[in-house]
Amino acid sequence: MDGMILTHIIGWGLGLLLFFFALVLYSEKKVKQATIPHMILRLDYLLILYTGFVLLWRYFDASGSSFTVQAVIKGIAGLIVIVCMEMILVKLKKEKSAKAWWIIFFIALVITLLLGFGILPMGFLP
Repeated sequence: MDGMILTHIIGWGLGLLLFFFALVLYSEKKVKQATIPHMILRLDYLLILYTGFVLLWRYFDASGSSFTVQAVIKGIAGLIVIVCMEMILVKLKKEKSAKAWWIIFFIALVITLLLGFGILPMGFLP
């Protein structure tokens, strides 16, 4: 497996872990404690975006790649996941409802995972 792919997967894994950690802290009204994982998560977004852009660029660079459209859709879905994660945490911090953001989050996450691991050739599922 390519190092950039592994870095991207580790970035997403860390991002989801930090997201749920901050989510629990915000849910318990521990706003000061939740700020630390939330800020680290924002830095992790940069790693995810950089590695994702590099991987997307590889699909554009590959001559005759028939997966460019799927890669772009995965990239857009990944961006939507990041936006939803941030909006959910901000809404929780402000003690507002984030129901719509949760729905969009799960739909975009499923699309991202299916395309990333199952359909695109840089994934590792058959």
